[in-house]
Amino acid sequence: EASGTLDQVLMRLAEFTENSVKLKQQIRSAMMYPLIMILAGSGILAFLFTVVIPQITEIFMDSGQRLPILTRLIIAISHFLREYWWLAILGLISSVYGFRRWKKTENGHRIWDGFLLKVPIFGPLVLMIGVSRFTRTLSTLLRSGVPLLTALDITKNVLGNLVLIEIVDHARLAVKEGASLGEPLRQSGKFPPIVTHMISTGEKSGALDEMLGVVSEAYESQVESKIAGLTSLLEPLMILFMGVTIGIIVVAVLLPIIQMTQVMR
Repeated sequence: EASGTLDQVLMRLAEFTENSVKLKQQIRSAMMYPLIMILAGSGILAFLFTVVIPQITEIFMDSGQRLPILTRLIIAISHFLREYWWLAILGLISSVYGFRRWKKTENGHRIWDGFLLKVPIFGPLVLMIGVSRFTRTLSTLLRSGVPLLTALDITKNVLGNLVLIEIVDHARLAVKEGASLGEPLRQSGKFPPIVTHMISTGEKSGALDEMLGVVSEAYESQVESKIAGLTSLLEPLMILFMGVTIGIIVVAVLLPIIQMTQVMR
């Protein structure tokens, strides 16, 4: 309204909102299949431990022979889940509640967000999403005529990661004291060199908003391909995990049978 370009600003805000919603939907869609696999696998394991293994255990106990360590461990887990299933559920709920409370504290939030950035495979994706949000939001605000300091103050609130928020806040203070935006971001060591280089180039050429737009488009494309790659990777990993787990249970059941056969011979 102040600049007389309300229609253009609203159009940019609409595009920004659409891109943000699209990114969230892609992440949710990518995590849906692994979540279903986890739930299905947990159900299968619960059935094995609470129904199948207890029936086999009775046969082993009647034999009177000393069972292998792996078999005793599986039987102990099965016994715990049958007798103290309520304790397992209570412990899970308490752990989730305690973790959520801890993460809401400033120190816990910072530690967790820093950990997310360092996690292999997922850490780079979290950073890409943060860089994409930062550049897209800042570009939209600068094109709409918002001053850089005000734009940075607004942009830091959409990052979601406390470590990145503190970096942007530090950069804002540096810009307020007369420094360039690219230098404090480069010194943080979190923002990729290509991003800080593009920002510095945009500042020198007077086309910072355009450079940020180019970076945001590139990183949004990388986020899409990264999510697709992680989705294709999670599927075989989940199948492998289920196969190994069930394989361990099968081995734990077969070992006593093999021992009983050798004794009979």
